[in-house]
This record gives sequence, structure tokens and C-alpha cells, in this order.
Amino acid sequence: MSEVVKGRRPYDASSRHQQARASRRRVLATATQMFVERGYSDTTVPAVARAAGVSPQNVYKAFRNKPGLLKAVFDVAMAGDDEPLAMIEREALIRVREEPDPREKLRLYGRFVADTTPRHTPIQLLARAAAATDPEAAAIWDELCAERLRGMTLFARSLAEHLRDDVTVDDARDLLWTHNSPELYDLLVNARGWSPKKFGQWLSSSLIAALLPQVLR
Repeated sequence: MSEVVKGRRPYDASSRHQQARASRRRVLATATQMFVERGYSDTTVPAVARAAGVSPQNVYKAFRNKPGLLKAVFDVAMAGDDEPLAMIEREALIRVREEPDPREKLRLYGRFVADTTPRHTPIQLLARAAAATDPEAAAIWDELCAERLRGMTLFARSLAEHLRDDVTVDDARDLLWTHNSPELYDLLVNARGWSPKKFGQWLSSSLIAALLPQVLR
């Protein structure tokens, strides 16, 4: 039988994990504020680390580089938290996916857009602006666009049997992708002063008119 070493505390993995999660949240909150206030080019990993009270090495280890940090900031802004749960498995999108009535499905989606876009659209617009001069930021912007296109492709396929005869699944994908673009939100909400709620209602009404027949089959 081995002897118990006196005075040595047992290793507490759960405490270390909680500390790491808290540190990650602090870094992401700090990075979000700095990106929005200073812009992409004027935000540095050492500055984020210093303000968050961690070492730059810890930030690089967790996020690899500044573009990786920007992508993580967007993911948290999109989800509203840093829980390891894919967006498609979130409750709001499960309700959209499982709703059998296509008009109500698009109304639910409009409400989802109204709730989430104020959080993540500023980060998307930041990435788009940075992409013009920074190749690594351009790669993140391309990734965000590709992710959105994949999501809208799945959404269009879920509407396939309800679409108007003159609207293909590819047409539906492109219209969905365009209507929920950060550029359109920027024009109507930021430039023209619409509320996110009004934008979401307009989005769902526009998509219903563009995609679905007047009388459902």
C-alpha cells in the first residue's frame, strides 16, 4: 500500500477548468470592447491581454492569433454566450427548424435575426472593413460569409416543398443570404435608424412574399 503524502492537496481539475473559462470570457469581453472602440488594426493581442489581466502567451495559446481572436469574438456575439453548443442546436433555431408552417417559420426566423444581429453585426462589419487591408482578416471575413451561406443553404432546403413554383432552392438560398446580410442591416438599422425589431419584421414579411406562394400548397 502506498503512503499518502501529508500536506499535499488533491488536484482540483474542476477549479482549474472554471478559472480557464473565466479567463477566456474576460479576454473575449475585453477584445470585443477594444475591437469595437478602436477598430481591428489598432487592437493588439498584447493590449487585450494586458487589459484582461492575462499573459499574451495565454491569448495566443487559446486563440492562435488576432484573426482567431476576432472569429471567437464573433462566435460568442452570435450565440450570446461561450457555451460549446452549435448555433443550429440552440433553442431559438430549433423552434425555427421544427415549425411546420413556412410562414410562421420565417416569422420566427425574423425574430431570431432581430434578437441576435445587434450583437454580432458590428463584429461582421468590423471584419469586412479590416478585410480590405489585412489578408488574415480577409480570411476571417470569407469564413464568416461561407458559414452564413452554409446556414442559409440548409434553411432553403428546409423550405423546398413550400417554395413558389418560380423560386428554386438556390434562389431561396441567395435571397435568405442577402436578406440577413450585415450590409443590409447596416443600411436600414445603422444608416436609416430602423429598430432591430422593425428590421426583423420587415425581413420575415419580405421573405414570405419573395419565397412562398400566396396560397400555400
